Amino acid sequence: MPNCKLWFLDGKNDKGKTVTNPNIGFGNQTLKYADGTSKEFYQIGISPNSTGISVYIIGLKDKKYLADTFGKKIGKASVTGYCIKFKTLKDINLDILEEAIRYGVLSTK
Repeated sequence: MPNCKLWFLDGKNDKGKTVTNPNIGFGNQTLKYADGTSKEFYQIGISPNSTGISVYIIGLKDKKYLADTFGKKIGKASVTGYCIKFKTLKDINLDILEEAIRYGVLSTK
């Protein structure tokens, strides 16, 4: 995604309160909520956490797809509906992480 939009979020809400770790996002999509509102947001995000790194794949419709498809073959990582969390890059299969990210980008265009 060499020409994608870059996001730099400091983890604070609109009142200045820290609500999450700072993160960097890549890409652009419009998220639509059940109440009819929408907001512009990134497709792929990266954030430090207390035990390592989280890669967020935002906007996937099927909340089981990441875990079912990549969970067993990615290595030592926790895989949820939108997040792949691991301690260090050496713990995971980078080819599988790339595959998951590519899937997320194509699914949220």
